[in-house]
Amino acid sequence: MQFKIGPDTISLTVPDKAALLTEVAQRLDTRRGFALATMNVDHLKKLPKDARFRAAYQAHDLIVADGNPVVWLARLGGQQVSLVPGSELVVPLCKLAAEAGVGVAIIAGTEEAARDGASELQRMIPGLSVVLTTAPGFPFDPDGPEGDELLDRLSASGAGLCLLAVGAPRQEVFAARACRALPSVGFASVGAGIDFIAGRQRRAPVLVRRARLEWAWRAALSPLRLGPRYARGALILPGHAYRTFLARRGRG
Repeated sequence: MQFKIGPDTISLTVPDKAALLTEVAQRLDTRRGFALATMNVDHLKKLPKDARFRAAYQAHDLIVADGNPVVWLARLGGQQVSLVPGSELVVPLCKLAAEAGVGVAIIAGTEEAARDGASELQRMIPGLSVVLTTAPGFPFDPDGPEGDELLDRLSASGAGLCLLAVGAPRQEVFAARACRALPSVGFASVGAGIDFIAGRQRRAPVLVRRARLEWAWRAALSPLRLGPRYARGALILPGHAYRTFLARRGRG
């Protein structure tokens, strides 16, 4: 599935969670790096306005659908994909790292979230080695001196997998840069995944997720921050659906 974003196109490259984990396992075993992005509606809204974000996304080799609207758009375009929330990838990715004997770095929004997330993951996953926990300052410039320092610390840590939870577009921009600088390291942008593991945010109940209403749950918990974001995101969907329909009809 290709999304037309301004002058560029961005594709979903992995159809489902099983295919993603198979690919990541192979790369961790062979110490071949990657950059993993989880596309959601907020990304679709930001990408047309941010050339650096678009360039970073195009540098990612693993892109999955994180959001039911993205899944529906892909299916409208003729691609069968499944929902792969970034927040649900933290534990499976860390299990793969432990099995491969790969150290994990966690870069989160706060030092406390990074440390608490690491402690909980090590409790859950026997043999998991967390070699670095840290949080950049705010605002974090992935291309600035702080990004340089993070690259040095990652290199010195020996990490083979880095979980990034500092928000879009910063995490994706840093992942694209870091993957070029450290080609044996896998970088995965997991959004709120570390906060969920650390107990700093509450995940929607299973029934709410099955009803495809997790967005409503999160908006209710943080109406001032997330309510307007989801409303603005909804406004862009008809345009994407129309372009996707036209593209599929043209191929037909």
